[in-house]
Amino acid sequence: MSELLLVGRVARAHGNKGQVIVNLETDFPEDRFAAGNVLVVELAGTAAEKTIRSVRFQQGRPIVAFDGIETMDEAEALAGAELKVPVASLAPLPANTFYRHDLVGCDVKDTSGRLIGRVADVEGSLEQSRLVVETGRGEALIPMVEGICVSVDPAAKVIVVDPPAGLIEANERTSGSE
Repeated sequence: MSELLLVGRVARAHGNKGQVIVNLETDFPEDRFAAGNVLVVELAGTAAEKTIRSVRFQQGRPIVAFDGIETMDEAEALAGAELKVPVASLAPLPANTFYRHDLVGCDVKDTSGRLIGRVADVEGSLEQSRLVVETGRGEALIPMVEGICVSVDPAAKVIVVDPPAGLIEANERTSGSE
């Protein structure tokens, strides 16, 4: 199978007709979770393609019915499943917008070229994203905003930042703490 991208996780069954509630891992829920779309459902080392029969959103989360999942028991068996799409199926993004998977693993450097750390994750919504950067002393949160993120080059796996004095240290979280 081609490279897959996580777009959600099944939280639990919903109702008695085989529907599931999904915790999102995408900034494009309406695109990823539309009736007729095919998702790869991975659970306990197995993967199967499932077509979305219907979907509705409740409190920002999709409630999804898949073809072939008809009962509450079948839906409950999907709890914890990862829902993925092939990377090749992703649409191009507008300028200065990036998929999270393109940013994870990028080196983060300051404008002098000094390595700050490596992107471990991206938190927040599309409009308020923060890079979670592993610095060696813990994780630092760096806002993905103009003026701080000077350049982003996913192909070279490098992000150059110009943080205000003290931003990195003020936003550092030591590993294991919340």
